[in-house]
Amino acid sequence: MKRTFVVTALLAATLAACQENPVSGRTQLVLVSEEQAQVSSAQAYTQTLSEAQKKGRLSTDAALNARVERITNRLIVQAGSMYPPSRDWKWSVAVIDEPTLNAWCMPGGKMAIYTGIVRKLNLSDDEIGQIMGHEMAHALLGHGRERMSRAMATQGGIALGSIVAGRDLSILAPVADIALTLPNSRDNESEADRYGIELAARAGYDPRAAIRLWGKMGAASGNGPPVFLSTHPSPANRIQALNALVPQMTPLYEKARR
Repeated sequence: MKRTFVVTALLAATLAACQENPVSGRTQLVLVSEEQAQVSSAQAYTQTLSEAQKKGRLSTDAALNARVERITNRLIVQAGSMYPPSRDWKWSVAVIDEPTLNAWCMPGGKMAIYTGIVRKLNLSDDEIGQIMGHEMAHALLGHGRERMSRAMATQGGIALGSIVAGRDLSILAPVADIALTLPNSRDNESEADRYGIELAARAGYDPRAAIRLWGKMGAASGNGPPVFLSTHPSPANRIQALNALVPQMTPLYEKARR
């Protein structure tokens, strides 16, 4: 009886947590509130920047910092049109002086880009606009909340499975980790590509730059690991999908440029 109750309660909670995303219309598992996600992200952001500052890793390149802020400010304006609640977010961007080829945006608009990706790939403004548009799209689409929710569901599922099976199934945690709690799923990455290129185009950044950007990323990473083990689509698959979007995004870009 107890096991049946636990199973029923978990299934009911999971079904109740499935919500339609207001931007994409896709149904998502959401066990974490927007407020919880933003509070957690703000704490992590503060800690990340504090550690970077202690190590002397916050960029002191005034020109680069101003360039990144100018680009992200244009994107933030368009983010408010794509997802109106983001107009109330406390957006912030940092440039971290490390060789990493990376950039990110947490729930609530806490962003960072690394000098490594800008300098090693010799990124143009259009390319920075595309990569930051992609990262901001993750936040607008609630992917951080979805990732946290999947992790919670994974932990709950393993605990429940142990009860039902009458033995410890925690050995399955690494498998569940790969399946559900990697930084972003391939579906989420593809979704961020779709809305990120639109966000950047509406802000006046050339959608063709997305093709160049991921071409550079593919070359720098040696085309990455096999698709089935990667959280990102393969560079070739990604470029093909983005190429198909360029004709649709070009009028938005041209309108913004006018």
